Amino acid sequence: MERFAADIAAAIEQGRGATPADLVLKGGRVFDLVTGALTQTDVAICADRIVGTHGTYHGRQEIDVAGLVLVPGFIDTHLHIESSLVTPFEFDRCVTPRGVTTAICDPHEIANVAGIGGLRYFLQAAERTVMDLRVQLSSCVPATEMETSGARLSAADLLPLARHPKVIGLAEFMNYPGVLHGDPECLAKLRAFQGRHIDGHAPLLRGMELNGYLAAGIRTDHEATSAAEALEKLSKGMAILVREGSVSKDLHALASIITERHSPFLAFCTDDRNPLDIAEHGHLDHMIRTAIALGAEPLAVYRAASHSAARIFGLSDRGLIAPGWRADIVAIDALETCRARLVLCGGVVADDAAFARRETIPPIARGTVRAPRVSAADFRRPAPNAPSPVIGIIPGRIITERLEATLPVEHGASVADPAADLAKIAIVERHGVNGNRAVGFVKGFGLQHGAIASTVCHDHHNIAVLGASEDDMALACNRLGEIEGGFVVAAGGQVLAEVALPIAGLMSLKSFEDVQKELFALRAAARSLGVTLDEPFLQLAFLALPVIPHLKITDRGMVDVDRFALLT
Repeated sequence: MERFAADIAAAIEQGRGATPADLVLKGGRVFDLVTGALTQTDVAICADRIVGTHGTYHGRQEIDVAGLVLVPGFIDTHLHIESSLVTPFEFDRCVTPRGVTTAICDPHEIANVAGIGGLRYFLQAAERTVMDLRVQLSSCVPATEMETSGARLSAADLLPLARHPKVIGLAEFMNYPGVLHGDPECLAKLRAFQGRHIDGHAPLLRGMELNGYLAAGIRTDHEATSAAEALEKLSKGMAILVREGSVSKDLHALASIITERHSPFLAFCTDDRNPLDIAEHGHLDHMIRTAIALGAEPLAVYRAASHSAARIFGLSDRGLIAPGWRADIVAIDALETCRARLVLCGGVVADDAAFARRETIPPIARGTVRAPRVSAADFRRPAPNAPSPVIGIIPGRIITERLEATLPVEHGASVADPAADLAKIAIVERHGVNGNRAVGFVKGFGLQHGAIASTVCHDHHNIAVLGASEDDMALACNRLGEIEGGFVVAAGGQVLAEVALPIAGLMSLKSFEDVQKELFALRAAARSLGVTLDEPFLQLAFLALPVIPHLKITDRGMVDVDRFALLT
């Protein structure tokens, strides 16, 4: 979407009241993130810039915001738009009206499927959205050498995109063992982006190893899951991005650190949040009202949501409602409830007309599910002579436990044990690279019969399938190939529900409203199988990410993340 920067001479004249402003917000109260004061004042805007506060203004257009509180636009500092299951344009339409005026995305989901073409797709979309969509270049494609992805990106692949105006720097460096052990590819990327922003990803990393990781020039972390971990990272100069996604829910654990003292070094992010959660609970607006309800000071919360986030990522033009700053403004009902009534992105009212004016681009990465058809026999695992390693789910966390169990045996093979909440899990390589399959077991889904399957499978995005029945597992996997990827629930030889995600097996061609409806039916179908988790499909997806402790599975087998090695 084309934007015109304010003419400086016109901005000065409008700011001093010599000529009418392009737009004036009349009668609201501005929340000052410097002093914490709530001040009733007009806000004058010239093109994309705030030019006047603490005064009375007249404008060529005036909007009555009496009774509302004006706060700077919210900044989501780390997310994967693909995990919202819709295109960047539908994501824009979904969350911008909730007050998100800037989003900093890492397109490493589509990059793991479509390579550099996936990054270019997001950069082209970012030039056209109503919100200011910024892009971090994906640092770990693939995340590790213990999985099969559809693409590989080197430092040389990324550098030609580094000067794009929508690029901030290097996205989350998930391969923290590779950093610490001096992996040549990791070091090449880190060297290439020295002096630019580099995002971190360091779950449970503490002590001297954290020091080594930070010495690489890494500046942020969104994986802190306890106040003690966050405080150590803060004390070592690492900004903390407090996360509340659909699976990873860290806000309650970190609420105590959201104080005025810490707020300059805190920001918020959603990481992975689907349209159903956004519809039912919200996005950053949900984080803001939840943090305040948990006792965090409103000044600290709104700083983290905007001004501090902007400073951390070098976006020095936004984060305050003051003359000379970018006109990213949210008019809300009250600080505590944070319900957006009006949103301005660079001076543009984010309404249906603004979204309709956008030029969109066609989707890419169709037909990427290239796995051969499978049968129940492909999920057979010979019974071992000792207890089997089992992935243990921790609800609300993507960190898992490493458990052991003696599994039932049928015809010489280990099978699921629904009575003990032990389901079979398999990863099927779907990019057409090597046809790998790996089978293991997981505890904590509650699944009693049938199967669920997904091509949203971090970060390699192979097929992940969980089941009590190998026949239903095969049915679900094969159906994913027929619909170009997505989610499937199957039981008794029938598909009960599905959501097609034909863009790279990750994103829908439909509106976010339609996806919300499909997800509602999908969740109901999963619950009919006994599944007890609020978000089983994203939980399933993270079981295949071998940079999150402690036990995971990829197409190459079970992974001991603590040792960063495949189990033999």
